[in-house]
Amino acid sequence: MTEREYRQHHAISRSELWRMHESPEKFKWFKDHPPEPTPALTFGQVVHKLLLQPETFDEDFAVLTEMDRRTKVGKEAFDAFLSRLEGRTAVIQADYDKAQEMASAVRRSRLATSLLVGEHEIEFFWTDPDTHEDCKCRCDCLTKTDDGHYIIVDYKTAGSAKTDVFNQSIFKYGYHFQAAMYSEGVMRAMDLDYRPEFVFIVQEKAAPYAVNVVSIPETVMLAGIDTFREYIGLYHQCKGTDYWFGYNGAFDEPNEAYLPGWMQLGVDEEE
Repeated sequence: MTEREYRQHHAISRSELWRMHESPEKFKWFKDHPPEPTPALTFGQVVHKLLLQPETFDEDFAVLTEMDRRTKVGKEAFDAFLSRLEGRTAVIQADYDKAQEMASAVRRSRLATSLLVGEHEIEFFWTDPDTHEDCKCRCDCLTKTDDGHYIIVDYKTAGSAKTDVFNQSIFKYGYHFQAAMYSEGVMRAMDLDYRPEFVFIVQEKAAPYAVNVVSIPETVMLAGIDTFREYIGLYHQCKGTDYWFGYNGAFDEPNEAYLPGWMQLGVDEEE
């Protein structure tokens, strides 16, 4: 299955369901109006492809070499390039070269390389037993250990791959939720009697493209499971009623302002 076919499948994905952390209203709007890929997202896809499926890179991307489009020759070359795209995404030479350097840096990490020996870009589909909603996930890599257990490996790019900085990103961007949803999906789709481990390979986007491997412990996984159960339940509820409420909640009640932490600390000290 291609990535495009996977995205077109009707089952709910992690990236879609995570929109529930804003509101069901936001979820529904983005579901009905999928945003165009940003340059940052496209670059991340290029690195993913070069790292995990380099043999199929030319099926999805085409590298635009430097050419002076102010000249007749350059304009003709550019027009010829566009005519050969055939649905592929254009990537400028500088981004391609940087993505190649990043992929090479990951391969120089012995720990990261040892985790990426499994099957790459593999899709899983399952029906949630509580809500009966169809779900899907696409794992960057599924690796089987020597003792027969599976590890889900996910690759992320970041401004900083330092553990404490990435730990903040885990909860800011819902990566704990991703780990929980993916581990549940693999467990149910493969009929396992355990949740696979989940590990992130995090890489900085600036040279020397440092790499960090960060595992998800049980405490973080449990927090992600709670979030997944909350959001899939909310999705099921809103889908059944076709009421996708906003910031004021299902009962349309006003929210209340509150003192920021630093001001509250001052109030407490005065009391």
